[in-house]
Amino acid sequence: MQNKSAPEEFDVVIVGRGPVGATLANLLGLCGVRTLVLEREARTYHLPRAVHFDDECMRVFQTIGLADAILPHVILSPGMLFLDANGKMLLDWSRPQTLTPMGWNLSYRFHQPDLEDVLISGLARWPHVSLRSRCDVFALDQDGTGVRVRYEDLSNGKLSEVRAGYVIGCDGARSLVRRFIGSGMDDLGFHERWLVIDVLLKRARDDLGDYSLQHCDPRRPATYVRGTGTRRRWEITVLPNEDSNEVAQPAKVWELLSRWITPDDAELERAAVYTFHSVIAQQWRNGRLLLAGDSAHQTPPFLGQGMCAGIRDAANLAWKLASIIRDGAAIDLLDTYQSERQPHVREFIELAIRLGGVINTKAIEAGLAAGQARENAPVKLEVKKPLLGPGLALGDLPLAGHLAPQFMLNDGSRGDEGIGYGHVLLVGSAKRLALSQPGIKLLTSDEAEGIGPWLREHGITAALVRPDRYICGTARNDAELDRLIAAITPPTHVPSAA
Repeated sequence: MQNKSAPEEFDVVIVGRGPVGATLANLLGLCGVRTLVLEREARTYHLPRAVHFDDECMRVFQTIGLADAILPHVILSPGMLFLDANGKMLLDWSRPQTLTPMGWNLSYRFHQPDLEDVLISGLARWPHVSLRSRCDVFALDQDGTGVRVRYEDLSNGKLSEVRAGYVIGCDGARSLVRRFIGSGMDDLGFHERWLVIDVLLKRARDDLGDYSLQHCDPRRPATYVRGTGTRRRWEITVLPNEDSNEVAQPAKVWELLSRWITPDDAELERAAVYTFHSVIAQQWRNGRLLLAGDSAHQTPPFLGQGMCAGIRDAANLAWKLASIIRDGAAIDLLDTYQSERQPHVREFIELAIRLGGVINTKAIEAGLAAGQARENAPVKLEVKKPLLGPGLALGDLPLAGHLAPQFMLNDGSRGDEGIGYGHVLLVGSAKRLALSQPGIKLLTSDEAEGIGPWLREHGITAALVRPDRYICGTARNDAELDRLIAAITPPTHVPSAA
């Protein structure tokens, strides 16, 4: 007899518990949203995949209270050098080793299974967040009030269903949720096969260095990445006439690595051919179904922004879902998710494709964002983070759509700690301010002395910052300040991390 009792109900079901799904679940946990994560695999995939994240991601991990747990598992990256076939430097993309305005370092290297373990362990802090492994979602049926989610428990073959207010597909490049949304893909034209080789050093090879190296050798472009501990990675172009299976055989792998290391130096952990793609889903939302991470976009890895883009998706989406579910905001708030995130991620993908072109061309087109190569000095590459696309930011005001800095509080702690995952108004002084919106916190230069100089530098008297740390708008006078505060309706109150 089939169980006729009503299915369990959740506010949000997340399909996939990789870094993006687990980060989103932690953010929703922070917001008090009843969340279920359904994951097909039994445990964290043990081999490396993503190897880099940036200061903005670490700020999100700080928001969910896990930055301190992640820090022991990361190393700082000094940056990336582009070398020609003779080893001469073409481009210098060094990263500063000082803290950025985000309050963290610009570039971290990590081992993905370590990060996933921290993010997944963090879910245990939220009693209203559940994780079910070995659950394979096969059907999504939405109506006006929610989504029926059907899945198979692969451990026993039992079929189950739950009801969800919203379903978020964090289920990767071959996303089932994207199929149910019915979204096509915009192809940005980059599709290349690369052999990705991960090794564990058996002995010290300090000469390999800490910088990532892009070998812009037209015969066979290659990338070297220093990982955590003894991990080292090479990514090597597969030539058009080569067979993907044959090129990944150990003898061939060691032949390709022989320029740098031998089997005496290291053991192979993995060698696999990947096709790097550049695609963006045309439709990130259909009613109550949404996409985040690789299900919505895939980028070549040359900028190290693949996972970062997915973490930004989670940070953008979580507070909007919480505003709707808990605070009664209109569901069309979700229209701003794709409109803000898609142009942002597209700009990063297009820059990654341009970098791929630099790595892969005989003549270095240093026309890039960096300017022309000079005779005696390599080009310095600087990547500016894109702005949000159109959405909630009041675009006619200074700094709207930019990331806000994280100010150090006078007690030495980071400003986000006092704000939590909510809106904050940065002002020089609170003396003349009567704030009618209880959902907005105030942070003044009395609490963080850096706020005053920053406001003056930009010719503003106040800045309204969203929970995802992007600037909603700024004010140069009292009239603009009134408009800014009125822009948040209904008030969004989100608790700070426990």
